[in-house]
Amino acid sequence: MDAEVIAIGDEIISGQRVDTNSAWLSERLEDLGLRVRFHSTVADDLEPNTEVFRQAFLRADVVLSTGGLGPTEDDLTREALSQALQSPLVIDPVSLEHITQLFARRKREMPERNRVQAMFPAGCTAIPNPHGTAPGIAAEIPREGRPPVLLFALPGVPSEMRRMWDDTVSPRIAGAFGQLPRRQRYRLKCFGAGESEVERRLPDLIRRGRNPLVGITVHEATISLRILAEGTDENACRAAIEKTRVEIRQHLGHLVFGEEDDELEDTVCRRLEANGQTLATVEIGVAGHLHQWLTRAAGTTGIYKAGLGLFDSQEAARLLRLGGPAKSAIDLRQVAEHWRRQAESDYCLVLASLGEQEEGLQAEAALAGPESSNRLPIQALGHPNIRQAWIAKTALNWLRRRLEKSSGALQS
Repeated sequence: MDAEVIAIGDEIISGQRVDTNSAWLSERLEDLGLRVRFHSTVADDLEPNTEVFRQAFLRADVVLSTGGLGPTEDDLTREALSQALQSPLVIDPVSLEHITQLFARRKREMPERNRVQAMFPAGCTAIPNPHGTAPGIAAEIPREGRPPVLLFALPGVPSEMRRMWDDTVSPRIAGAFGQLPRRQRYRLKCFGAGESEVERRLPDLIRRGRNPLVGITVHEATISLRILAEGTDENACRAAIEKTRVEIRQHLGHLVFGEEDDELEDTVCRRLEANGQTLATVEIGVAGHLHQWLTRAAGTTGIYKAGLGLFDSQEAARLLRLGGPAKSAIDLRQVAEHWRRQAESDYCLVLASLGEQEEGLQAEAALAGPESSNRLPIQALGHPNIRQAWIAKTALNWLRRRLEKSSGALQS
């Protein structure tokens, strides 16, 4: 069964507001076993609204929309549905009473314009909205030679929409289609190779039409491998995911650093905690990503002892009393050793920018630990907007690999 999600509103189509409703609904629809084939976004104009619904009714078995159910002149969902269904708007007395009582409980006079929220195309039914004045609209739309389309029009306010999904929409969809194939998702996170290289190392696993289906997305050089399994029940889905998960790890080895919502800093902090070790950082002339990320990931565990942010190497030399002001006069390994002692941590990771060159942003990392100190040259070649994040992730990934090696957990 196929589904389409429609987001309605000038503020969404203009980019002034991010459409989170469609993403949330799509996940829930897939959990029920439906395939979301289309996302449509449409402005607050009657003719385009009407056409979007007409198209959706032709190509989807379930259509959900959010937005356009308010009382103002630019809330046009009910009018668009009326035209698309060729059905006049009529007042629903139960919905009107709910809206009237809601205003009474708030000790406010109901504006006459709010009566429109109790109007529905003839043949449609109301979806109760416990928290707002805008009831949703539900309908079964006949199709020749096929089962009817299930339509659910919901308010755009996320808290209202989600409650209505849980209370009404989800049970109706599940009841209408019976036992659909179950679907489950799982993500593996990777760092240290480009998207094309990761795909090259996964023979046949990225093939379209495969079950489980494996997709690749990239955000600031972190690669997410999205596994979507379809099966008769949850156990079948989990078994299929596990087989593919093992295959991916075998092919990618150390490139895989975590799963689901993991970021590199989460993996590093878990490894430090498992080893009973602590970390401090120094960032020189960079954006401060390490301190921000590690503070969040470590929380109140005490794993992350201290983070020092310095404008340039001259300031580092002065504050840490390490010698002359020139960049060449500072050995970052010396900085790492010095700050490790000052912070009383097991490890200290230093990251310093060496400036933009024709080849990209040049940086260097140094790591001091219980065994030895090392340095790592870093060259960021990506888009300027992600270079700072990329060098910080490169440094964190270097630390992750060091921790895995020291604990005997290093993958090939």
